[in-house]
Amino acid sequence: MAETPAEQQRQRLDGVDAIVLKAEASVLASFGLEDDDRREIRADFQYLRRWRKSVERAQIYAFKAVIIVIATGLMEVVWLGVKVVLSK
Repeated sequence: MAETPAEQQRQRLDGVDAIVLKAEASVLASFGLEDDDRREIRADFQYLRRWRKSVERAQIYAFKAVIIVIATGLMEVVWLGVKVVLSK
């Protein structure tokens, strides 16, 4: 009995899925990770993402703090200049 084109397509896709899963397992194994550790791997990546975002936020706050310190220093220099000019 001949298979319909839809059945042939489904079989090809099943074969591709199997190949992809095998390749994925091979890549994970090459990094020393077992296929059963997916939850832990996902948790690790989520932790790394949170860490990266918190570091990015800290960099933004540090940059703002530096700008504020520089601006405050410049304002202090201007104020001292004004005081010196007015005291003469």
